[in-house]
Order: sequence, then C-alpha cells, then structure tokens
Amino acid sequence: MNVLVTVASRHGATAEIGSAVAEVLRADGHVVDEAAPEDVADLDGYDAVVLGSAVYTAHWMPAARDLAARLAPELRQRHVWVFSSGLATQPAARANSPHELLALMQDVGALGHRAFAGRLLRSELAFAERAIIAGARAKEGDHRDFDAVRAWAAEVAAQLRALTPHAAASA
Repeated sequence: MNVLVTVASRHGATAEIGSAVAEVLRADGHVVDEAAPEDVADLDGYDAVVLGSAVYTAHWMPAARDLAARLAPELRQRHVWVFSSGLATQPAARANSPHELLALMQDVGALGHRAFAGRLLRSELAFAERAIIAGARAKEGDHRDFDAVRAWAAEVAAQLRALTPHAAASA
C-alpha cells in the first residue's frame, strides 16, 4: 500500500518517531512518503495515513490539527492511525492526552492511537514552555522508547497487510 507518514514536530523528536514508523512500514513492503503536515495539499495516491503530533500544553500542534480538519473527508476514505508524543516521562498521563484527540480521531475515522513518551531538553524550550514543564516536574532527557514505536508500527503494518486499499484512494 501507499502510505503517508506526516508528523508535526517542533524540535524534531516526534518527527524521528514518525521516521521510525515509516522505516518499519517500508521494511514490510509498503511505499511510504514522509512529509510535514503543512506540506500536504491532498492525499491523492495514498491508501493509508499515519498522522502524528508532539503534544504541548495538552494539545496537538496546530499543523497536525489543521491537516486533520482540512483533509478530514479524504482521511475518512483511507486507513488512518494517529500517534502523540508528549510530556517526556508520562506517556499515559492526562498531560499527554490531547484535549481534541477523541474528536479528531472520530473526524478522520482513525483506526487507532498510540501515545509515546518524548524527549525533553529544556534548552530547546521557550520561557513559557520551561515554566509549564517546571510545574509538571517533568524529567529532562530522551525518554522515547523506539522498541515500543517499532512494535506499534509493526502492528500497523500487519493491519495494513490485512486490509485492501480504499477505492477512493486508488482512483
């Protein structure tokens, strides 16, 4: 299948998670393109989409939310999975559960979501972000678990193998 992996990432850590997902999907035989959400004009030629976003102050980044809103009708005609990468040491916590996620998943017809721990380097953050992180007592460092990322991507790859491309995506 032809798959688009599109990820909103402010400092690159979440984009690296998306690249790991793309690598697993390619190894499984899928044709995979990677693009930033703001560079995606349409979904012509794609059977499936993996949409990811970094989470800041309990929200997906605007570029990912905008892509989901702008292309919702096209996304509903494809197989879609979403992932979030947020507060570095609390992947299942409320702070890493974006407020808009449930509605976004329904709007695009997502088949699943996975939250991953992220990377927190205070030196990359703006003053306001550092203040929020200090209040949350988040631990600095790279807390991404690429084994977990690859395992989830392998689940997506297996689901893709079991699916047939949507007719609209092939047209």
